[in-house]
Amino acid sequence: MSEKTIEGYGKGFLVLILPISVAIIFFVNTWRIWIVLVALLIGLRLFQSYRWQQWCTKVNPTFHQLIESNQGRITPIDLAIKGNFSGTKAKRYLDTKAGEFGARIVKVEDGNQVYHFITAKTLSSLLDSSEPEAEEFSAPTLKSSTQILAELEPKKEVSHAESLVNETISEQINAEPEHLHTEDKKPLEKQLLFGSLIQSELAKRLGVYSSTVFKRRNDPQFSEWSRNRDPDGIAWTYSKETKEFFPVDGEA
Repeated sequence: MSEKTIEGYGKGFLVLILPISVAIIFFVNTWRIWIVLVALLIGLRLFQSYRWQQWCTKVNPTFHQLIESNQGRITPIDLAIKGNFSGTKAKRYLDTKAGEFGARIVKVEDGNQVYHFITAKTLSSLLDSSEPEAEEFSAPTLKSSTQILAELEPKKEVSHAESLVNETISEQINAEPEHLHTEDKKPLEKQLLFGSLIQSELAKRLGVYSSTVFKRRNDPQFSEWSRNRDPDGIAWTYSKETKEFFPVDGEA
């Protein structure tokens, strides 16, 4: 690096360090003055805030009167005229109240702002105005009821037809199978090769479903019931030990 380059860097550094040094020296010699100025600014802001709160307290009765008389609607010019102060103060005051009470601010065509404050009185009037009269809805109510009844009548017929179909299906399910009655029965001697019948064999002999025999096997009247259905008039009994059915009137 050449000597001219080093000399140029040194001069640039001096250009920066000199103002910084002067600022530091000035702040060290005047720091008490800066502290006093900051304290004065803070005190001034607190004093202005206090005076604003006191002024707002005096304006509150006027504001409440306008809100009640105008049903919650108020503009800065209304408040300024009523309170006899500037529009700037009126707008600042209304902005503060809008943030406090959550008012709705609407801009009109001329550029002014309308502040809407919701009170119990204004809310009650809005609800009363929104309630429909009974005479206006009496005729449509009757008409709609008639239409509903007319629409329900076909549905009832369909439901009745469906119930008939369901009853027919239920009867077919619960009815005993005809093909079991017409089926050629084997001689009892051939069926009783082992001296008993299993559930499916007895069901076929009696002409019923196997599930029917299963439901009735522990019934005290099972023997009489099986006698009435047996083609040879034989009564049957169920053995819980062997899970088989034995003839009561004698062996084959």
